[in-house]
Amino acid sequence: MTEKDLIQACIRGDQKSQEALFRQYSGKMLAVCRRYTRHHMEAEDVLQDAFIKVFRNLEKFEQRGSFEGWIRRIVVNTALKNIDKKSFTNEQIGGAQDYDPGAAPSVYSSLGAEDLMQLIARLPEGYRLVFNLYAIEGFSHKEIAELLDIGESTSRSQLVKARKMLQEMILQTQKIAV
Repeated sequence: MTEKDLIQACIRGDQKSQEALFRQYSGKMLAVCRRYTRHHMEAEDVLQDAFIKVFRNLEKFEQRGSFEGWIRRIVVNTALKNIDKKSFTNEQIGGAQDYDPGAAPSVYSSLGAEDLMQLIARLPEGYRLVFNLYAIEGFSHKEIAELLDIGESTSRSQLVKARKMLQEMILQTQKIAV
């Protein structure tokens, strides 16, 4: 069954097709949800809400572009709506000014993808949101500003602070490992 056939069967209400579509994309989309939530259960809730929206809006998919990308956009928007948009305005950054730009490149190369994702998850919410949207999802600062109802300069500032904080956390992780 092609992707187009699967979509059409889902639109007709075929439960086996809906289940197949969910199974095909839920793993990747749960990983997306995890980047925007603090807990696995919260990510599962966001995923469920997102797939409800996917199934309700399948007939709006115009077969232009990637279907996975279309689902991802719904998942990201659902995750963002799950977050209190103003919660990160009061966050404080601590210690990032102590960042050592002279750290050896080997410090960064010894981290695995899962280690890095765990560090990203430890970022304050606003930093984490902007970092995920910009560095992982590929949104522009203008798009991020619109999604989060913040200024473009705030988006840029949050990204810079997130990067500095991540660099510091990586260095601290490496010091502990030695």
